[in-house]
Amino acid sequence: MRALVVDDNDDIAEMLAMLLRRNGYETETASSAFEALAKVHGSDFFCVIISDIAMPGMNGYELARKLRTLPECKNAVMISVTGLSIHGDRERALAAGFDEHIVKPVGALSLVATINRLRKAKAPVVRGKRK
Repeated sequence: MRALVVDDNDDIAEMLAMLLRRNGYETETASSAFEALAKVHGSDFFCVIISDIAMPGMNGYELARKLRTLPECKNAVMISVTGLSIHGDRERALAAGFDEHIVKPVGALSLVATINRLRKAKAPVVRGKRK
């Protein structure tokens, strides 16, 4: 299980990556959307991608739209985690391609439960059972 955490705040990115590592994920971090795109293009499949929204250069909405066009990200669980809490943010995040929108501060148990729920929902069905 591989996860990518994208946040221009290195401390937040590392905290989320550490949480994911403690829950069995191999993790990588990216400090910008451009770095995230390069990591996705140059590596194996990420099953989970967590991204901030407000980042310089390219925001998380733009990143999500670009990632969803890539075959390797088609079925990835993508979650926006942001300090922004403006009316309509959740709807914009979902429309951009995120599966869920979470406002910081992030509850560790809640984030892990959300990831597990979304991964289970996206699991391929094999002979009538989820894989």
